[in-house]
Amino acid sequence: MTVALIYLDPDSTLNLQSQIRQKLVEAVLNGTFPPGAKLPSSRALSEQLGVARNTVVLAYEQLIEENFLESRQRSGIFVSDKIHEGRVGFQGKPGKKTVVDNTWKKRILLHTPPEAGFHWPSDWQQYPYPFIDGHFDPSLYPAAQWREANRLALGSRIVDEGEGEEGFSDHAALIEEIRTKMLPRRGITAQADEILITLGGQNALYLLTRLLIDSKTTVAMEEPGSPQMRQLLNHAQAKVVNCPVDEHGMVINTRLGDAQIIYTTPSHQIPTAVTMPNQRRRALLRQAALKEQLIIEDDLEHEHNYLDQPHQALRGMNNDNRVIYLSALPKVLAPGLRIGFIVAAPELIQQARRLRQVVIGRPRLITQRTAAFFLSLGHYDAFMARLHKIMGERWDALRQALNHYLRDTELELPTQGGTALWVRYPSDKDVKQLVSEAAKRGILIEPDNHYYADKKRRRNYFRMGVTSIPEENIREGVKLLTRLMRELSAEQIQYLDPSDPALLDAAELQRVMSGATIVTHTFYSVPCTIELHEDGRMTGRSGYQDEDCDTGRWWLEGDVWCRQWKQWGYGDISRLQVTLKGEHIRWWRPHGRLVDEGVLRRQKS
Repeated sequence: MTVALIYLDPDSTLNLQSQIRQKLVEAVLNGTFPPGAKLPSSRALSEQLGVARNTVVLAYEQLIEENFLESRQRSGIFVSDKIHEGRVGFQGKPGKKTVVDNTWKKRILLHTPPEAGFHWPSDWQQYPYPFIDGHFDPSLYPAAQWREANRLALGSRIVDEGEGEEGFSDHAALIEEIRTKMLPRRGITAQADEILITLGGQNALYLLTRLLIDSKTTVAMEEPGSPQMRQLLNHAQAKVVNCPVDEHGMVINTRLGDAQIIYTTPSHQIPTAVTMPNQRRRALLRQAALKEQLIIEDDLEHEHNYLDQPHQALRGMNNDNRVIYLSALPKVLAPGLRIGFIVAAPELIQQARRLRQVVIGRPRLITQRTAAFFLSLGHYDAFMARLHKIMGERWDALRQALNHYLRDTELELPTQGGTALWVRYPSDKDVKQLVSEAAKRGILIEPDNHYYADKKRRRNYFRMGVTSIPEENIREGVKLLTRLMRELSAEQIQYLDPSDPALLDAAELQRVMSGATIVTHTFYSVPCTIELHEDGRMTGRSGYQDEDCDTGRWWLEGDVWCRQWKQWGYGDISRLQVTLKGEHIRWWRPHGRLVDEGVLRRQKS
């Protein structure tokens, strides 16, 4: 995949050749292209920019003459190794020691909150098992489609259509595409004056908190919840009511009644990824109407529901402009794209547009125009369908791997989809140590601490995402993580006592297991039923409506009970010893640790 290195501005007074020279010089001097870096061929760069090859050739030739670049025979065009010679600050020598001026603390008037969030290594793509949510591996980028949209956007100058009041309105074509293509997918109907383009989702949240929230405002948000939103509320010095989260998202209780504004992530709650069902959504809307509250619906985590139909957005279920909806084009579309949008009452949109102009100005029209072409050409719908399929396969692969290797624990909050899972770690162990040790083995997982407002209360969860890791690496990554978890929690693992009177021998296994039904649950907390037929066949049903089924076979090897599914457990053969106390059945690795347990129901004779 080729990522755009430079962008040309159709509004520039410079010709294309001069623009290319200017952008390349800037990139060289600011270190984007370091000394010795190889540049794209003139053909590749001209195709990327949608310009004539000769235009790029002339720009390259001028920069070679000025010693910015150098041509190496049969190798290509490179940044000159001597480009920084004689330039102050580029000698590679240590500069003067910075002296801290404490008077700056007195001079800075703005209340600045502490930094929020957990930071991944900048070289995360070099790790073999990056279970990171929100970063995307290069295979997902729709490079050709975005390049086509960018070429069309650069092909003609942007006419000042719809500039509107004070010349800072958004590009009319993009607004129309969002209104007619993106919002209907979420069950939302909106007019053009109800939509504002923002510089990504964080900018949208910033505008809303500046307009609606101050030190006198009480805001209810989820606990655990978005670190970025909590940081903005801290910045606004708002009073925050932290509301618990269960398997259906934000809990609707009396605590919400104290708030003027409710912030929620119903599609896939941040960070647990649970989806709020329609019944809970309607209860939230009734609560807000009764107390005359506003709801900020953060839909940046586009709903990917793999087990059922996606739910309608709160904004689509509400008719009185009580819900302020924000979303964005997925970051995976193009690096640094950052196009978000707010859907709200026209009066709020008008004020948000004015504030946006003061803070950052309007997002670049060329970027908006490119996004509009991407949507209008049908690339967005095709891309989202492809992304949904890939994310579904990865999400299922992660669930299956955790179910296979971590059967002695379970997913704390079962989800219907999304791009991450929220996994519980033993309560007396340090999840930060797990995160640190895992990274040493090439496995990146996210700790839970920065998602909570209450930093003192000890919790032990970690988050695993699938946007950044290819499906074929998921199983091995989970296997290695499981091995590490058991090393760090060795004393908590239960091991089989060979003298246990509940241990079944071959004769007892044949008598007990033949024709029995075993009721258990999966790692992701859904019921599972296994029927053991007398002829050695197995039938498995998992899910609340038997959504996931498989067949297999079972047999005995001496005092060891063996089974093999066609699909479950990757089709591997499992050899297990069995203990039975009453109806409580347990499976153990031979002379080893506990693997799984359940309830055994035998046929009535």
